[in-house]
Parts: sequence; C-alpha cells; structure tokens
Amino acid sequence: MGCMAKNRFHEGGGPSQRQLRVGELIRRSLSEVLARGDVHDPELNRLSITVGEVRTSPDLRIATAYVLPLGGKGQDDVLKLLARNKGELRRMVSRKLALKFAPDLRFQLDETFDRMDETRRMLDQDVVRRDVES
Repeated sequence: MGCMAKNRFHEGGGPSQRQLRVGELIRRSLSEVLARGDVHDPELNRLSITVGEVRTSPDLRIATAYVLPLGGKGQDDVLKLLARNKGELRRMVSRKLALKFAPDLRFQLDETFDRMDETRRMLDQDVVRRDVES
C-alpha cells in the first residue's frame, strides 16, 4: 500500500515537494534569464517581466510559468513573445538546472495581483467591513 497510496495522494492532493522544489528552481532561473536579457530577441529584452510562480506536471516534463509584465501593460504581447522564444528559454533554463529532461515551458498570465486587488476592494466596502468586524 505504501508506494501506491503515496502516488494517488499526490495526484489529487496537490503538488509533491519535488514538484514545488523544481518549480521554484525553474522560476528563479527563468527570472534571471529574462532580467539579464539573455534571449536573442530585442522585443522581449525590452520588457520587464515578473515570473510569479512556476507549476510543474507530476512527471516534471511540463512547466507552466505564471508571468506578468511590469505595470501589467502589454500582457498579450508578453505571452506571444515568450511563446516565440520558448525553445531558447527552455535551453537556457535546462542548462542551469540538472534535470533529466528539459521541461516544456508554457506561459500564462499571473492573475493573483488582480485577485488581491479585487479582495481589497471587497474588504473596503462598508457592508463587508461591518460583517467582518462583528
């Protein structure tokens, strides 16, 4: 029961410690590559991009990076530029990390900041503040 139960738990119970650790290593490496402007694409190098989080698949072959351009402007352009340079970014990140396989990089907009702003707006409403304080 030991190994089988453990694998089933991780499938439905959230990411494993290994997934979290590898995701964070990829996030740091990707952030560093983008900050230094190492990619051979002047359009991408002109942008300042925050990599908020990287989530990996259980087999570590897919890494989804949640990104946001500085100031939140040009979000569609950022996703297109990152997708266009995906191969080069993948090679650069995998060179820095000692992984068996270079994960396929995917990019999505990081919407956590929008959700935090919406939560703050909600908590500032008089009706909600009264409910929370009572």
